[in-house]
Amino acid sequence: MRHYPTATTKLLTLILSEGPPILKKILSSEKTLFLGLVAFRATNALIIQTSFVPDEYWQTLEVAHHMAFGYGHLTWEWKQGLRSYVYPAVFAVMYKFLALVHLDSRILLIKLPRLLQGVMAAVGDLYLYKLSHKLSGSRRVAQWSLLCQLTSWFMFYCCTRTLGNSVETVLTTVAFYHFPWPRRHRKAQWKYITLVALAIVVRPTAAIVWLPLVMWHMWMYRSSFWKLTKMFAERGFVVLFLSSLIDRFFYGQWMNVHYNFLQFNILHDMAGFYGTHPWHWYLSQGFAVIMGTHLFPFLLAVKHAMEPVLLAVIAWTTFVYSLLGHKEFRFLLPVLPLTMHLCGTYLHYITDTCHDDGDGDGDGLSRRPEAPQRRRHYSSGVCSWKVFLVISLVLTNLPIAMYTSLLHQRGTVDVTRFLHDQGGLETKDRRMSVFFLMPCHSTPYYSYIHRNISMRFLTCEPNLSRRANYSDEAEVFFWRPDAWLKVKDNFDDVHPPSHLVMFSVLHTRISTFLDRHNYTDCAKVFHTHVPEGRVSSHVIVSCHETWNRRKTPRRATFGSSFDRGRH
Repeated sequence: MRHYPTATTKLLTLILSEGPPILKKILSSEKTLFLGLVAFRATNALIIQTSFVPDEYWQTLEVAHHMAFGYGHLTWEWKQGLRSYVYPAVFAVMYKFLALVHLDSRILLIKLPRLLQGVMAAVGDLYLYKLSHKLSGSRRVAQWSLLCQLTSWFMFYCCTRTLGNSVETVLTTVAFYHFPWPRRHRKAQWKYITLVALAIVVRPTAAIVWLPLVMWHMWMYRSSFWKLTKMFAERGFVVLFLSSLIDRFFYGQWMNVHYNFLQFNILHDMAGFYGTHPWHWYLSQGFAVIMGTHLFPFLLAVKHAMEPVLLAVIAWTTFVYSLLGHKEFRFLLPVLPLTMHLCGTYLHYITDTCHDDGDGDGDGLSRRPEAPQRRRHYSSGVCSWKVFLVISLVLTNLPIAMYTSLLHQRGTVDVTRFLHDQGGLETKDRRMSVFFLMPCHSTPYYSYIHRNISMRFLTCEPNLSRRANYSDEAEVFFWRPDAWLKVKDNFDDVHPPSHLVMFSVLHTRISTFLDRHNYTDCAKVFHTHVPEGRVSSHVIVSCHETWNRRKTPRRATFGSSFDRGRH
C-alpha cells in the first residue's frame, strides 16, 4: 500500500527543511541573530541555580572578590602560582565598579558575572553559526548547527558558568572561524593566532586542541614558513607579556603560571589526587554523557565521513585527555561546538532529503553522502521518522537541561543565601563564625556570602611536599569525624563556631556531638535527588545555642585556619 504524507507531516517536513520560523526570522541579519543569542544566553544564565564544579567559584569569583574587596580565600593553586589572574580580573573590575557606585549587593555580585559570561557564550554561538556557514557553504547547515548548540543540555548547563573552560570554548570557537581553512578566505591570520594565545593564557590545556591545527597550518604555508613563524612568535609574545604583567602585579613577583600549570597537571599528573578514571572513560561514558541524544546524529555524521578535519581534532583532543588520569566532563567542552556542527551537517542532509530546497553545500570541507537524485522517491514514512528524530533531540535535551540547571546540586548554593542573611544579624558583641564540615570547596565562599565574617572549611591540598602516607584534612576528618572534632586544634570547645554547615549524611554521624555541644538545626535546604557517598540529599546548618539566644561571649579566636577578611 502506498503511504501519502499527512498534513502534519508535510508541515513538519517543511519547517525542518526551511528551518524553524523563529530562528529564520532572527537570522535575517547578524545583528538580530546576536541580539537573539544574547537574550537566549542571558535567560540561560538566570535559570542556572545549581552548582557544577568548585572551579566556577573558587578559581574565578572568589579570586575576583579578593582582588576587589580585599578579603576572600585564595586556594593553594594561587599560592603555588598555577593560575593566571587574567580571567578573574575581568570580574574583579566589575566588582570594583559596583563597590564604587555602592551597588555591590550579593545578588548583583552573583548574577552580573554570569550574565557577562552569557554574553561571551552568545559570541561563541554566533561564531559557531559563522563557522558552520563558512565550512559548509550553506546557511541551512549553519542554522541546524546553531539549533543543535542551543538545544544541547550540556552546553546549556555549562556555557554561562564562570569557568575557565567556558571562556576557553568561546575563544576556541572564534579562533576556528578565523583559521585559514583550505579554499576559504585566508586573510587576517593574526586574529586566530591571537585568540589561540589568549585561550592558552586562560587555560594552558587549550594547546592540546590547537597543536595539530597549528602544525597543519604550518604545513599548508610551508613556502612561507619563517614569515608564519615570526607571526606566531610576535602575537604569542604580546599576549604572554601582557598576561605576565597582570600576574606580576597581583602575585607581586614574576610568575610563569602557564609552565607551572602544565607541569603540575600534565607532566607530573598530580591532578590525579582529586580523582582518576580509566583510560577509556571519555569513550565509554564521558563523551556520550555530554552529547546526550545529539550523539546519534554525530555518529551518523562520523559514519558518512563528514568533516574529516574536525573529526580528527575531536579524536585527537579526546585521545590526549584520555592519557591523563584526572578526567572531567567539562574538559571536552571546547570541542563540543565542533560536534554540534557535525550534527547540524547530518540533520540538514536528512531533512534536505525529505524536501528539495536547492541549497547546496558549496565548496566547503563537508562531504555529503551521494543520494540527492533519489530524494523525491522517499516515502512519507521515511520522512516521518526523520521528523521524529529531530523533534526528539529538543524534547530529550530540554528536561535534562532544566533539571540539572534548576534542581540537581542546588543546596550548596542556596545555603550561602541563608548564611548571608545570618551575617546581617552580627553585632559587635555577637560575632558569627562558620565551619563547613563538608568535602572541601563544596560551597561558594565569600563571593556568594559577601559578608566579612570568620569562616573555615576542611582543606584538601595535594601532597606538594611528597610526604609518605599523606592524607588531606578532609580525608582524615571523614574517616573518624567524632575523634577529629575532639582535638582542640580542630574544634575549640571554649569558643565554638556559631554555625556548622554539613550534608545530612554527616549530620546523622555526629548527632551526639551536636547535642553535647548545644547545637540545634537552624536551616535545612534541598541539594539533590541523587545522593552519593559524602554528598547527600540535604544541606543542614546547625547553630550554637549562644547564637540562638542572640548573645555571645567575648569574640572567639579561631586561629590561622579561619579566614577573616579585612575592611
